[in-house]
Amino acid sequence: MNLINVLIFVESRYKVNRKKIKQAIENLLHKQEINSPIEVSIAIVGDRKMRTLSRKYKDEDKTRNVLSFSQEEGDPLKSPSSVLRLGDIVISYPEVIKEASKEEVLVDDKINELVVHGLLHLLGIHHD
Repeated sequence: MNLINVLIFVESRYKVNRKKIKQAIENLLHKQEINSPIEVSIAIVGDRKMRTLSRKYKDEDKTRNVLSFSQEEGDPLKSPSSVLRLGDIVISYPEVIKEASKEEVLVDDKINELVVHGLLHLLGIHHD
């Protein structure tokens, strides 16, 4: 298995299953047949932080469930190592709670769905 480094930042009051997040990322990268060493960061934040990011980067004054920030946008970074640094996935925990409740799914499953969604964006695979 390739080397996958998943950096996870979680605001202290939120509970997430880090092992499940890492597994979801590994499964997707395996399915996409990506075999180079990978680094991706996941941040689980509150609505206030998400709204700030949304205003700054999307020019929208609203919260959202997930944002992805690719390291490759603009000029590609020349990494001194052969590690492919994909970027950052930011998820709003309060939005996850709302959506999981509405969809009647587990919070960890909803987080994983958004992690996969964000990771697909970082890999350049976009939905219609």
